[in-house]
Amino acid sequence: MKPARRATLALATLALAFGMPSGGATAAEPAAAAGSAAASAAAPVPTDALRLIDLWLDAQVRHDRVPTLSAGVVIGQDLAWSRGYGHVDSAGRVPVDADTVYSVCSISKLFTSIALMQQWEAGRVSLDDDVARHVPAMAIRRSDPDSAPITLRSLLMHASGLPREADASYWREGAFPSREQLLERLRGQSTIARSYERYQYSNLGMALLGEVVGAVAGQPTTEVVARQVLAPLGMADTRAGLPLDLLGRRLPPGQGPLQRDGTRAVLPPFDTAGLQAAAGYTSTVRDLARFAAWQLRLLQRGGSEVLKVATLREMQRVQWQDADGRNTWGLGFAVSRDGSQNLVSHAGLCPGYRSAWVLAPREGFAVIAMTATTGSENAPYTRPIRQLLNKGWKVAPAKDAEAMAAYVGRYDANPWNSELVVVPWGEGLAMLSLPTGDPAGDLGVLRRVDGDRFRFVRDDGSLGTELRFERDAQGRVSGYTLWAQRTQRLGPLR
Repeated sequence: MKPARRATLALATLALAFGMPSGGATAAEPAAAAGSAAASAAAPVPTDALRLIDLWLDAQVRHDRVPTLSAGVVIGQDLAWSRGYGHVDSAGRVPVDADTVYSVCSISKLFTSIALMQQWEAGRVSLDDDVARHVPAMAIRRSDPDSAPITLRSLLMHASGLPREADASYWREGAFPSREQLLERLRGQSTIARSYERYQYSNLGMALLGEVVGAVAGQPTTEVVARQVLAPLGMADTRAGLPLDLLGRRLPPGQGPLQRDGTRAVLPPFDTAGLQAAAGYTSTVRDLARFAAWQLRLLQRGGSEVLKVATLREMQRVQWQDADGRNTWGLGFAVSRDGSQNLVSHAGLCPGYRSAWVLAPREGFAVIAMTATTGSENAPYTRPIRQLLNKGWKVAPAKDAEAMAAYVGRYDANPWNSELVVVPWGEGLAMLSLPTGDPAGDLGVLRRVDGDRFRFVRDDGSLGTELRFERDAQGRVSGYTLWAQRTQRLGPLR
């Protein structure tokens, strides 16, 4: 049992033997077919879960000293919830929200992949075409002369054998190669594996895929993406390059990892130049919500919108899996499985910015998180948000929303934790210590027995240890007692 989970209940730690949290994502089954039921999309918005997500994110960014975070939840066709934490500008005058602009870095690959698949639908390319057919400058040395060709399909699946990066130290030094330089330097590079031998994520490969799109369409790839992908979806705030005219107004400056002294360095803006198709776009939570809603709509209704539904399904099923089963990929999309959910996703990490976008097609929802910082795991927010939503959807809404109001608030978590919140959870309550990296796993659920007596609900639904709330002379809840240990209520949630 994890210490963080025991700490959740602050002296309630010995009350229950909670189950271990679910493991990481594994190889996925094919995404849900069009027309399949989207249970979550049809269900009410999980208000209790969203309230807890807001409290959790607020605590995480404050304790981790994250200057900006925008997050959103898409349910069906709606951006059902979004919040911003922090400020865009250093003076603290412009609050962060769903329209704050961030570099999405590698999420750019999804736009490029969709543009390529549009060319495929039009019959202009075959996915089994050798890249050199469309990019004659493709002159990289082959580590194995007997390797299969480097095809468009292999680029989409990150199984081409190409190295991860072009031949330049751009992530460290900021000097990204131009398109011409990237192609010229291919002559000095070599593949690292045979085509289709193993997974190797490749920014170089996606940059070359962008070259194919531009060559086949006869115009710059960024124009193709803008006209044929972004504009039809109403993604007016998604663009190639950092919009420096918005810096400090809608675009927060990127910041680096948290240092020992508790500071983060402000990083200079960057221009991905020849790697724009792989890592060069900026966007907002609201625009990425439109991107998710389009896919949910197309998968549910069928037909054609930007892509044919059959094409999108093909992109979102497992096309590549390493021999050990650890790395799975679709066509452009990362495809995985976490518990019972099949997930379609992509994350982005560039100097000073990170973002994550994850879609649960069968359940009909998506989660988005974007921040102007680097230095921790790539997507530390979307998985916990998704897991809290999954728990929230299993809880029936309270018949009397005010029945638990007297107990809700912040409680003294010392000496075990920094914060402890008690919130409504269906007909009962939920208790969570903050901060935590696993809020769904650390969540303690309480069911009322009678009066001010509650019992913890075990993972199997049975009732565990009793917790009794106490009241002051005016009848207000002043704390609770668990195993003879008293915890004081400090005040409201906000």
